[in-house]
Amino acid sequence: MAKHIPTRAVTLMKSVYQQVFPAVDKELSYWRKRAEEIPDRELRNQALSSMEAKRFHCQGGAVYSLLAGAKHVEAVRFIVAYQTISDYLDNLCDRSTSMNPEDFCLLHEAMSDALKPGTKTKNYYLLREEQDDGGYLAELVRTCQESLGMLDNYQMVEGHLLELQGLYADLQVHKHVRKEERMPRLTSWYKGYEAKFPDLDWHEFAASAGSTLGIFCLISYGLSGNLNETMAKDIIHGYFPYIQGIHILLDYFIDQQEDQEEGDLNFCNYYENYSRMRERFLYFIQQAEDRGRRLPDPGFHQMVVEGLVGLYLGDPKVNGLQYGPEMKRKLVKRGWRSRFFHLNTKLYYQLNGGRG
Repeated sequence: MAKHIPTRAVTLMKSVYQQVFPAVDKELSYWRKRAEEIPDRELRNQALSSMEAKRFHCQGGAVYSLLAGAKHVEAVRFIVAYQTISDYLDNLCDRSTSMNPEDFCLLHEAMSDALKPGTKTKNYYLLREEQDDGGYLAELVRTCQESLGMLDNYQMVEGHLLELQGLYADLQVHKHVRKEERMPRLTSWYKGYEAKFPDLDWHEFAASAGSTLGIFCLISYGLSGNLNETMAKDIIHGYFPYIQGIHILLDYFIDQQEDQEEGDLNFCNYYENYSRMRERFLYFIQQAEDRGRRLPDPGFHQMVVEGLVGLYLGDPKVNGLQYGPEMKRKLVKRGWRSRFFHLNTKLYYQLNGGRG
């Protein structure tokens, strides 16, 4: 296993503040300057907006760099670039001048190309009006490819990475089409996987597809040089659907008010009532913790689950939700580490003026 992987909450947070966040800030600073140089105003606005509003995605994802050992800086470089692609494309689809699913598919080819070293970039904007990003998206793709070129065992993880990315891209296409098309597309998509994941509702499967954590975990272990085929399979089984699922369900939970105001799809709305949603959140957390115990470095992955609960329910927006405070009491009180991460998150938000 990789050396020096934190297994205690205090040690983890020390590494996050001293090692992870400064590296993330350095990478984001570069990409922010590149985004400011984008010639097309709409593309520039969406690139900058995605970084300002979703900086915490890069910070959270980069915790996995601690699994990469001596190559932790390279892991941060990949994670920030890949997550920046994800957040940028989400903005382009979410606040889009296009409602064309073929356009969304082509945009998200950037995420699959980023996972295939040596693949030439293309014009990902071909099917939309806005075209000139000054090479911004292509540079993000090439940066990811360069990082993956440092993996000695890339062929071992390629199929797993593309499987997770394929699910993510399918979700982004299905959920961003015209409102009347979303439900039929999403439910039909799930039917193809229902036999494999019979304990999930369609919207829970969709939420589980919307996380990049499994990709970051695989690549960080790969950079450490300690990954083997059995570990890779265990990580896929461990992260999809439950760890990724609780990640995105919590994200949707705290965004309920915003999504209602913007008319955006929110998977939490498909629970019949709050009691059912709370019951399912607890189920996902229990399953995620159980899967985490079976992974290499189990203490780290269990802290990830507890950290997700603390991170999202520490967001100030929770207090303004109808069931926000009660959900926080039910989920955060489950363990002292969740409370520890929750308090750390609240303090961090207070010192930094909000989540972004």
